[in-house]
Amino acid sequence: MATKGKGKGKDKNDGRKLVAQHKKARHDYHILDTYECGLVLTGTEVKSLRQGRASLVDGFVQIDGGEAWLHNVHIPEYTQGTWTNHSARRKRKLLLHRVEIDKLEVKSQDSGHTIVPLSLYFKDGRAKVEIALAKGKKEWDKRQTLREQQDRRETDRAISAARRRQRA
Repeated sequence: MATKGKGKGKDKNDGRKLVAQHKKARHDYHILDTYECGLVLTGTEVKSLRQGRASLVDGFVQIDGGEAWLHNVHIPEYTQGTWTNHSARRKRKLLLHRVEIDKLEVKSQDSGHTIVPLSLYFKDGRAKVEIALAKGKKEWDKRQTLREQQDRRETDRAISAARRRQRA
């Protein structure tokens, strides 16, 4: 049975092992479109990721010279690394098709649009990052989203309580 949405772990259906997730991105942004892309990493970065250590909190994607670059993602140095260790916050190249890069570049030029990383994971042994074209939410949008989530939770609780009463 698959572990859906249970944090760090392996999902048996699609071979994904989640390393890091940017949970606040869905709170701060309207997600318009998502893309899965590969990363160009060094050996010590991969070893550090396999230990489940990374942070996407300050990360963003920038299109520069027809290439997509992931900035400010923190992958800590590998503990057993030597002089070959990587710097923790270096920019990393993303592997996307040319059409996708061009589409992202055009859409990200619009006012209020940005490209943010949502999750970092291993898929069939390869490091992947899910990025999203997003538009920033206003403060009242964030409150509205929280209110809707709270209402949904309350209705689910009421329905499950009514079902329990029917069974008893």
